[in-house]
Amino acid sequence: MLLTYEAMVEAAKFATVWVPFCRKHGIEPRGPESYFELKSHPYMGRSQEDFVNDRRRVRKEYDEFKARINGLEHDIKQRSDAYNAARGLKDGEPRATWMADGSQWEGTWVEPSENHRKGDHAGIVLVLVNHPSHSRQLGPPASADNPLDFSMVDVRLPMLVYVSREKRPGFNHEKKAGAMNALTRCSAVLTNSPFILNLDCDHYINNSQALRAGICFMLGRDSDTVAFVQFPQRFEGVDPTDLYANHNRIFFDGTLRALDGMQGPIYVGTGCLFRRVTLYGFDPPRINVGGPCFPSLGGMFAKTKYEKPGLEMTTKAAVAKGKHGFLPLPKKAYGKSDAFVDSIPRASHPSPFADAAAVAADEATISEAVAVTTAAYEKKTGWGSDIGWVYGTVTEDVVTGYRMHIKGWRSRYCSIYPHAFIGTAPINLTERLYQVLRWSTGSLEIFFSRNNPLFGSTFLHPLQRVAYINITTYPFTALFLIFYTTVPALSFVTGHFIVQRPTTMFYVYLAIVLGTLLILAVLEVKWAGVTVFEWFRNGQFWMTASCSAYLAAVCQVVVKVVFRRDISFKLTSKQPAGDEKKDPYADLYVVRWTWLMVTPIIIILVNIIGSAVAFAKVLDGEWTHWLKVAGGVFFNFWVLFHLYPFAKGILGKHGKTPVVVLVWWAFTFVITAVLYINIPHIHGPGGKHGHGGAMGRHAHHHAGNTHVTELYGWP
Repeated sequence: MLLTYEAMVEAAKFATVWVPFCRKHGIEPRGPESYFELKSHPYMGRSQEDFVNDRRRVRKEYDEFKARINGLEHDIKQRSDAYNAARGLKDGEPRATWMADGSQWEGTWVEPSENHRKGDHAGIVLVLVNHPSHSRQLGPPASADNPLDFSMVDVRLPMLVYVSREKRPGFNHEKKAGAMNALTRCSAVLTNSPFILNLDCDHYINNSQALRAGICFMLGRDSDTVAFVQFPQRFEGVDPTDLYANHNRIFFDGTLRALDGMQGPIYVGTGCLFRRVTLYGFDPPRINVGGPCFPSLGGMFAKTKYEKPGLEMTTKAAVAKGKHGFLPLPKKAYGKSDAFVDSIPRASHPSPFADAAAVAADEATISEAVAVTTAAYEKKTGWGSDIGWVYGTVTEDVVTGYRMHIKGWRSRYCSIYPHAFIGTAPINLTERLYQVLRWSTGSLEIFFSRNNPLFGSTFLHPLQRVAYINITTYPFTALFLIFYTTVPALSFVTGHFIVQRPTTMFYVYLAIVLGTLLILAVLEVKWAGVTVFEWFRNGQFWMTASCSAYLAAVCQVVVKVVFRRDISFKLTSKQPAGDEKKDPYADLYVVRWTWLMVTPIIIILVNIIGSAVAFAKVLDGEWTHWLKVAGGVFFNFWVLFHLYPFAKGILGKHGKTPVVVLVWWAFTFVITAVLYINIPHIHGPGGKHGHGGAMGRHAHHHAGNTHVTELYGWP
């Protein structure tokens, strides 16, 4: 969209002031919004006497920058109306969207038209900031027009390019995975840098040293087998209580860190630094043929598939002819662009004789960059299967990382402070459930595809394989959890119990299991560095997700596998619906009904009703062993306690007051108990209203020659 492009133009202009200011005064964090919101910020630069005036000037520039950004939509519409009016367009003629230089925008128009609408527009590559030089470039001294003194500051900016790939009807553009592959090819033609940083559009760099920290894992000793470095995700704008476990510290600080001790953490879709050649299908330079499963095979077979080229392949003559090393796959697998194919060996084996100035963006280079982003470029190629991000699943991130691991590549986990990258998380219950639904469905799709980790190569570490199996099967826990959260409560209503009379060994076994889980939880909390509150909040949302999104994911994938029907998804909205000025967490209390909420609501009602019926049976004298009943009721309330955040979410604004949730639960409990006691035909002949108790005894029914005996169980 033109709005995005012009916003990037304004950002590039502001960067000419902001970036030198940050370098001069050692500003952290580098995000201007985050920096100016800080109440205190210790000075880290070398020109403290200029800091106050410089900061005041830059803050003014930033406020003006935001004002221009907020007015862009109106400016574009006003400009386009003026140009269209000047052309004297008749009714029914397409009304173009115009750029500031007086040319028509090649992408989507404000008023969609043929070749200029969503899903049907040309590819666009526009360079906003060209490739910087390799030598320092000092800024101008202070003047009347610019009071900021940058005479001793390097003012170079990294290359900034607007890329919009071509989209045409009839082509499957493969969503995010297709966009990442197009960007990979485009960046190879423009810069061909050896490393690629993948960030979602709602993330920003919070620590200027993040890239250096990640590259250290790529360039250190014995690091040429590292395919990517994964940073933990951090979020801002999450409510203080983290009601829906958006921070997910157990996974990012526990699971990913633990995987770092094996073959490495999985790729989670953002905050990841890649070695470019790993996306081109290259094997690691050193690998054991048998892998960690069968190391003895390493001496029986030689892995000669990957060989570094000799010095004769990196001479000036070879560089001039474009002969650098070799390609791991046939040339046609990479597409028809010779410029892109020639960039692959240079990325895999950088030559000291290569001319750095060759990456400067001229018209021919930009035309080639547009060509590699066309809709038909990937036809009959290996993109999406053997090369780049993998297609065919909504969790392309996990599959892409898995493909690298089964080749023998490793990954590394990097956690630094201040946090490397910060993003935005959906704090609304409905959007959070849709997000989890998409993730869990994608995981199951992997399990029922050719990427099933059960059948991965022997290069995959045995424990890494177990981790991938867990990642692709965890939604199945919903089937067991539904049984776990409903059957005990229903037993109070029906009087039929799974465990008839628990023995001492049953209690011993239960105590051992619970004790083991508790010890593991304590070790997990202590080792991962998360708080007990974060650990328990994670458990609460796990139950909510299992009863809703996980169950829906299982059903959707079963339908897809059996009936061969594609699954459509709702993208996660992270735009607040409430009034952020009055309450930054207003979206937390906005109720958006979805069918995913049905199952948790049923579970809440079942447990409240089951506990109420048990309480009523004890009061009515139908059950006399109230101590045994207390254990089951405690379990029901334990389930309700885990679903407490969900209950707050569906109450909307009323959920701001925690007491309201408890009042509704208590009201439902009391009403159910009173109805059970006062309606005789509900509780049958037992209790004070009946003709004798039946619990703990045998009821005999005779039907013809059939004799049926029912044991109602305990209590």
